[in-house]
Amino acid sequence: EQLIVTPITKIELMVGKIIPYVIIGFVDIILAISVQVFWFNVPIEGSLITLLFLSVIFLFSALGVGLVISTVSQSQLQAMQLSMFMIMPNILLSGFMFPREAMPKIIYAISTVIPLTYFLQILRGIILKGNGFSELYSQFIILICFGIGFIVLAALKFKKRID
Repeated sequence: EQLIVTPITKIELMVGKIIPYVIIGFVDIILAISVQVFWFNVPIEGSLITLLFLSVIFLFSALGVGLVISTVSQSQLQAMQLSMFMIMPNILLSGFMFPREAMPKIIYAISTVIPLTYFLQILRGIILKGNGFSELYSQFIILICFGIGFIVLAALKFKKRID
């Protein structure tokens, strides 16, 4: 009921819902990078600032998928099951476990709609190759489009009423 009477737009509500999770995810990324550098002695060849900036963009796009799932689900259980259903394709098709170039063309095409695919390219580019923002610009644009698209889709599907 409190949500119904608030004078905010659906987009503002969607962004407000994911900001705390973006902050939590950002802290997790900083923790993982710290472990990588200080515990395992794996240096970051590129810019740490660029890596952190692009990580935030990825978090918005990945959490946008979660918003879409939550707005189309009828219950919390259904949302949890749908999100679990999304995890395996993300891991298997993004290039995390298997190289995308070795995948059949149809699977390769499906992998282009997974935000993790582009974030992995960013991670490998910055951490291993030392790429700068200019080399990762296309991944940045794709992640921005995913983020905006998922948040707008979630806002369109969201209904500000009690069922």
